[in-house]
Amino acid sequence: MVNTILSKEKDPMGAAILDYQSTGKADTLRILSSMFEEDEMPVSHLFRNLREMPLLERKALELSCGKILDVGAGAGCHALVLQKQNKDVTAIDISPLSCEAMLKRGVSNVQCVNLFDKGFKGSYDTIVLLMNGTGIAGKICNLPQLFKRLKELLAPDGQILIDSSDLKYIYENEDGSFDIDLNANYYGEVDYQMVYKDIEGEPFDWLYVDFPLLSTIAESIGLHAQLIAEGEHYDYLARVIN
Repeated sequence: MVNTILSKEKDPMGAAILDYQSTGKADTLRILSSMFEEDEMPVSHLFRNLREMPLLERKALELSCGKILDVGAGAGCHALVLQKQNKDVTAIDISPLSCEAMLKRGVSNVQCVNLFDKGFKGSYDTIVLLMNGTGIAGKICNLPQLFKRLKELLAPDGQILIDSSDLKYIYENEDGSFDIDLNANYYGEVDYQMVYKDIEGEPFDWLYVDFPLLSTIAESIGLHAQLIAEGEHYDYLARVIN
């Protein structure tokens, strides 16, 4: 997990977000992976309102309180909901284009900064990481480092609200057994690359993690994970506390 800010020339999602904010429409945001067939992300989905959000996101926003940090805020849909509820929220993202779009949308406190930038400091009562918040760890070996960094930014009685999915279902057979190679990399480690118009992003690693493993890793660095809610597609919301 490198402390970087995206360049505008290598930021397909940010370009798509800014286009949609500026014109109300965007071209296809393509998602490539060596593990799956090519997919598309509807850019409008990044601009959803509270009613359009899935249950887990709505629950996370309901539980958010005090001084809130929205990590990987994207187009700012979660930050805007919190702001409209008169909650104190800071939105951060590594995409300058996304941050520009958030400011245009009316998000009051936006910072273009990498979470792992040691110059970024604060004490937050709630840290929110949604839309598969574990993803930014990239690989399972990096998840302790992510939790340690979040712990540094957490107020003494604070909470981390983070969601993810258990990809085990991809490997499930009709008889209920699973074809998972225990000698291979963890099955929730995925690689992606995004393309928008002629803008090609750099390939990146993305992590989905099952809750028992997330809980075990949190406990290993002195944090405690609670399963708050489960979704309909093997997804879940967890609260992590000191």
